[in-house]
Parts: sequence; C-alpha cells; structure tokens
Amino acid sequence: MRLYRTEHGILLEKEDQYYRLHETNWDAVVNRDDLYQWLVNQTESLLLLPFTYSAPMPELLAPIGTQEVWASGVTYFRSREARMEESEKAGGGSFYDRVYSAERPELFFKSNAWRVVGNSGHVRIRKDSGWDVPEPELTLFATSSGKLVGYTIGNDMSSRSIEGENPLYLPQAKSYDGSAALGPCLYVPADPLSDDTEISIGIVRGGEEVFGNTVTLAQMKRKPEELLGFLFREMSFPQGVYLMTGTGIIPPSDFTLQLGDKVFITIEPIGTLVNTVE
Repeated sequence: MRLYRTEHGILLEKEDQYYRLHETNWDAVVNRDDLYQWLVNQTESLLLLPFTYSAPMPELLAPIGTQEVWASGVTYFRSREARMEESEKAGGGSFYDRVYSAERPELFFKSNAWRVVGNSGHVRIRKDSGWDVPEPELTLFATSSGKLVGYTIGNDMSSRSIEGENPLYLPQAKSYDGSAALGPCLYVPADPLSDDTEISIGIVRGGEEVFGNTVTLAQMKRKPEELLGFLFREMSFPQGVYLMTGTGIIPPSDFTLQLGDKVFITIEPIGTLVNTVE
C-alpha cells in the first residue's frame, strides 16, 4: 500500500484503488507499529475515490510530517571507493575505508522536515561547490519505537567538492536548503523489501540522458535493521524518523550536476521520485 500526502489530506492507494483517510495528521497516521494492518482496516470503511493512473492526482507533497531525516554513509562498496577518491588529497581517504569495514556505521543528520522537497520539487546545488551529485537511496521509515514500517525514495544531494576538502566538512556538503528530497509516497508493505529490489537513477539534460545506472539492495553491506539499531541506541524520535540508507550509484568523477538537470530515481514497487536541479 502507498500513502500520499497532499494539500487536501492523505490518500491511501491499495491495489490501484484510492481512498482518502479521515485522519489528516500525517504524524498520527504513520507513527503506528501496526501501520500495515491499520491501513487494511481503514479500507473497509472508506469510500473509493475516482483516481486512476490515467487521471491526474492532486499535487503531491513530500511524505513527511515533523520527522527528522537522517542518513547513512559508505554502506555500498561503490560509495566507499568514491569517498576515498574525493578525500585522498585531504588525507581522509583511509577514514572511509575503515568506516566501510567497521562495526559502527556512519550516521549523520540530513534534514529537518521543512527543508525536504517532494516529487516534482526543486533540489539545489550549493553556490560554493563545483562538484555536485544526486545520491539515490532507499529510505526507511521507523516509528518512535524503532520499528521499520515503511519505505520511500530519497535523493541525498551532495557537494563532493566540499566533502573532499576535509571529511569534517560533511555537514556543509550534505545539509543545506534543497539538499533532501523524499517521495513520491510512503510505501507500506506486508513484508520487507527483498534483496533483489532495484534502485535506478537517470539524469536528463536538454532532453537527453547523461547518466544512468542501477543497483540492487543485495549490494548493501549493512542491513536496514542494523542501521536503525545504531540510530536508536541513544536517540529518541517522538514521531518516528526517516533514514536514508546510502547509495551504490555515484557518477564518475568528471560528472557534475548542472542547473535544469532532471533527476529520476525509481525503486519498484515504491515508484519514481522526480526532481529538477536549481
């Protein structure tokens, strides 16, 4: 099932049929350990809405209420290579190699809810950075008890030139206005996503794709439960939390985003997150 947040309320999609929830508070809806079963029960008393894939839906907002967004780093071998490459001149390359194989994962704060953009929203590249990439990431949603109940797609915009100067600059490279996108929905399944789930990205410039690639969740070194376990060790999240799980797709070192680029990130069965760079 998929939950969509709109200006007119919360929509529930189940088996290609749409329902409008009576509850309009996103936090109250999603922060339930029994979220899947609760949504199943809701469909038994809600009226169907006349939306189909061929008919336009209301404008979608980012599927987030007041939750924080956190992120994981160096969870794929490809991200390990890229981080070592960009930080080599600053002497920080070995840090990322050690993080990849360490027991403790890299976790960092990414964004407050009010900085997050949704599907069709505009993400940004910093004016003081000359090397910028999107990072397509499966994003977990866990309730305040730490239970994983849903997934969405995350675009972790990153300034590689800033992070490459010094690993201590990570917050500036990762957290700024327009640096995080989530969407198009919160996907709430009966069972966890399988390891063969694919994450794909395409970057279109002037009508032509200039970069594209695909990975599977099987290439993740760390599993969702492990990442959430560390995140919740000494942190509390009263309304739940979103956690980006890292990327296995990073463009080559001679690629950087440009204004007007369109970024398409697809994870089935969640959907496709589309953002324009400004």
